[in-house]
Amino acid sequence: MLCLLTTLCLTGCVGYQVGPQALFRNDIRTIHVPIARNDTFRHDLGVRLTEAVIREIERRTPYKVTGNPNADSTLTMRFLTETKRVLTETSGDDPRALDAVVSMQAAWVDRGGQLLMQNQLLPNQDLAFTFSQSSRVVPEAGQSIESELQAAIDDLATRVVSQMEIRW
Repeated sequence: MLCLLTTLCLTGCVGYQVGPQALFRNDIRTIHVPIARNDTFRHDLGVRLTEAVIREIERRTPYKVTGNPNADSTLTMRFLTETKRVLTETSGDDPRALDAVVSMQAAWVDRGGQLLMQNQLLPNQDLAFTFSQSSRVVPEAGQSIESELQAAIDDLATRVVSQMEIRW
């Protein structure tokens, strides 16, 4: 009786996966990530975003990033905006606190062109997801725009890879 119960339990759970790999698609093994298109005036943001996303994919997912455009899937990205505005300033018009906001679009499709990133509803049937991230900069505390911009880019990369998880 114990053997029968054990056999039933083991065969009943064959379709389940355990561990962090269970969060990701098992039909995709490789991802091609071309350099993100950059629509801002800062020339290096597309490269920095691409590097951050590749690092995050390699760190958190079972997928392998490849330079081959014939990979199982392609993740294309576009850096849309990078803005900053002064929140408070000193009596001498020096900025005391700034808000830096970056936004980007991402689309993850398989070889057949089917959308793989499906963790939200898209009312206009657009393939690209828009992500936005803000960061507070206080120059008097030793923070720089570049360091906070990199932190915002790293947060965007984390959010993009989180959207690659399969739906429950």
